[in-house]
Amino acid sequence: MNDSDKLIEQEVSSEEVFKGELLHVFADKAKLPNGNVSTREWIKHPGASAVLPVFENGEVMLVKQFRYPLRQIFYEVPAGKLDEGETPESTAKRELEEEVGISSEYMHYLGPFYPSIGYTDEVIHLYTAWDLTSFNQKVDEDEFLLKHRLPFREAVEMVHKGEISDGKTMVTILQSWHWWQENGPFEV
Repeated sequence: MNDSDKLIEQEVSSEEVFKGELLHVFADKAKLPNGNVSTREWIKHPGASAVLPVFENGEVMLVKQFRYPLRQIFYEVPAGKLDEGETPESTAKRELEEEVGISSEYMHYLGPFYPSIGYTDEVIHLYTAWDLTSFNQKVDEDEFLLKHRLPFREAVEMVHKGEISDGKTMVTILQSWHWWQENGPFEV
């Protein structure tokens, strides 16, 4: 047994206490490493993808969107939940087309992002996209977005200044910036 094994909690029972369209809330009993039993409330999420489109001139496309739980507008990368049967990459491509009216020839997978490990199993798959073709947005009827195109370097600075504060957007921009500096097909 290694040291990490001493941290594992074992599920004793699980009760679904709420089932919504998107989220399912559970109250589990878990056996702790010291043998005690504790309640673990958590949210089951289908997962999501987020993508930063990078144009050949070194600009990126974000969206501005009102987020009801916090009652404020945020800058975000195009993103959305995985629909049944979709791969993370196909979700990223769909969201890129719907939210900003862009298709991409190439996408690079940046990795997973776990936004709230204390109470949800949500994973957001992060991508950067390039070789872009623009057309009209196809947003869902209950989705209201404003496109915001800006220099890549400015987006990075906005993260550092706290002007971009959405977690998935911050991580996608910074990981994309790092990847582009090392591997990008053109200067940004």
